[in-house]
Amino acid sequence: MIELDIPGFGHIKIKYFVLDYNGTLATDGNLKKEIIPLLKKLSDKVEIHIITADTFGKARKELKDIDCKLKILPQANQIEKKAEYIRELGKENCVAFGNGRNDGLMLKEAKIGVSLIQDEGGATETILNSDLIFKDIRDALMLFSEEKRLIASLRS
Repeated sequence: MIELDIPGFGHIKIKYFVLDYNGTLATDGNLKKEIIPLLKKLSDKVEIHIITADTFGKARKELKDIDCKLKILPQANQIEKKAEYIRELGKENCVAFGNGRNDGLMLKEAKIGVSLIQDEGGATETILNSDLIFKDIRDALMLFSEEKRLIASLRS
């Protein structure tokens, strides 16, 4: 668990990371290899959930060495299904990461929403529903490895 007091933001107890796959952790279905060590390190602190429509059909194979729970969604109603997933885990204990339009509500529901603008870009609605915006998933994950960075970013 990641537990911190952030001035002006409040006390956080993060138990879960919920990450979109394509556009967030992967490009064209291929997991970004440079983030594997970070995911492994963070899985000692939080439970990692990856939620995806698996557009390229590669998620299960690409994530085989990562300690995570993979949820593959049907194509229909993904926006609500992702938000519902956050609510089921307990939104006060979640950090959500995403880039696409179908991630916007999930980021809004989570205690901390992290939007990414990478190879696939970032949907405006999703960016507006986030607490933090990053140009690289590695930097976003590092924020939670180096907790003083998180405090610096969210304090008021």
